[in-house]
Amino acid sequence: MLLRMMVVVGMGTRPMEYRVAQLEALGRFLEEKKQDILEATGDTRGRCWGAEQLGQGTALRSWSFLQMTQLDSAFIRKDPYGVVLIIGPWNYPIHLLLGPLIGAIAAGNCVVIKPSEKAKNTGRLLAESLGCYLDSDCFAVVTAGVQETTRLLENKFDYIFFTGSPSVGRMVMAAAAKHLTPVTLELGGKNPCYVSDTCDVRSVARRLAWGRFFNAGQTCVAPDYVLCTLEMQEKLMPALREAITEFYGSNPRESPDFGRIVGQKEFQRIRALLCSGRVAIGGQTDEKDLYIAPTVLADVLPSDPIMQEEIFGPILPIVVVASMDEAIDFINERPQPLAIYTFSSDSKVSRTSSGSFCGNDTLTHMILTSLPFGGIGCSGLGRYHGKFTFDTFTHQRGCLHRNMGLEALNTLRYPPYSQQKLGFLTATFEIKRKGALLPVAFLLCVTLPVVKTLH
Repeated sequence: MLLRMMVVVGMGTRPMEYRVAQLEALGRFLEEKKQDILEATGDTRGRCWGAEQLGQGTALRSWSFLQMTQLDSAFIRKDPYGVVLIIGPWNYPIHLLLGPLIGAIAAGNCVVIKPSEKAKNTGRLLAESLGCYLDSDCFAVVTAGVQETTRLLENKFDYIFFTGSPSVGRMVMAAAAKHLTPVTLELGGKNPCYVSDTCDVRSVARRLAWGRFFNAGQTCVAPDYVLCTLEMQEKLMPALREAITEFYGSNPRESPDFGRIVGQKEFQRIRALLCSGRVAIGGQTDEKDLYIAPTVLADVLPSDPIMQEEIFGPILPIVVVASMDEAIDFINERPQPLAIYTFSSDSKVSRTSSGSFCGNDTLTHMILTSLPFGGIGCSGLGRYHGKFTFDTFTHQRGCLHRNMGLEALNTLRYPPYSQQKLGFLTATFEIKRKGALLPVAFLLCVTLPVVKTLH
């Protein structure tokens, strides 16, 4: 299958009409299988949030315009990489697979899709149905566990796009390095949220609670912990309690809008983190139902277990700091996160580094396809969303097409070299400095051999 894709990508996937047809077919899949998708995604998140919306790549023609000019011209040709492997996660099993797939198709690649083994229903749906819509010679779905995925990564792909944990991301990158395969790694991390003393507490609590407890906290860009003063912590507690009740009722377990933990292993890991600080809100758990209540922990210390790893669950710890400067130092002493949130009008937050930034809200920066999304350092490598996804899966091939005439102009770069040629080139540089339109790269390539020969 992989070898066949390598052959096809050189022929069938490049025409504009083919790419548009494949994207339209993918659109039909999303429309016609909408109910199946809703049912399939429910098994990984406790409920169906609604069909995950994807762009249809309407700007494809403008993205892939080749800047072809006349002879003796420089231009960029946007080529596909070849055969791409996309490995998706379980927390958003449709969106985080098909989002990258759209960009890969638009760029003209063949694609192997590997859904998460934890999202069994979604993986089965894609494996059984996607081939009925897309060209099966160029696009394949592989359902595989850990061992099978390890063997899959032994193949030489032309590009690998992975969304998941940093630990698995390292293994993917190590496998790709054996073939010098470029990668995009969409990982995670502990995303801090600084709350200043002067902001509207009720608005902060609602936006913070929504971002933290959406999908039961199983979102890579969710605010992972709060940094604020002791005074703000005391103000936030009743406001957060009110927001949680407003969103999920007095008993969130009965709310149709609050999800469940994906599996037993993850449940046990998250429950063990409740020993940090003190439980100020929530804390209830039910292993049989994989339920952990929306929980807020107060007076959490930097050394507590919950501050040593990404939570990826419905727990929000609050760490007390004395000031914004202390909060910034706290953030900068730790690995760069995928996102930083701040509820403050102070511009000092620019002294930090993260994959993305969102001020006075949480998660909403993800909605804008005009913004690139991706991590930095331990939180990831590369970026996508909107046209940036097309760019990710595109090799920008620099091309030069020269005129075969005017060969006399090339004699300066050919040996034998002489003082006369060197003098002419020196004078040419003087003309260039005064604004003449002679290309510097050309002057360098012809001057250096002359200088080396004469000296």
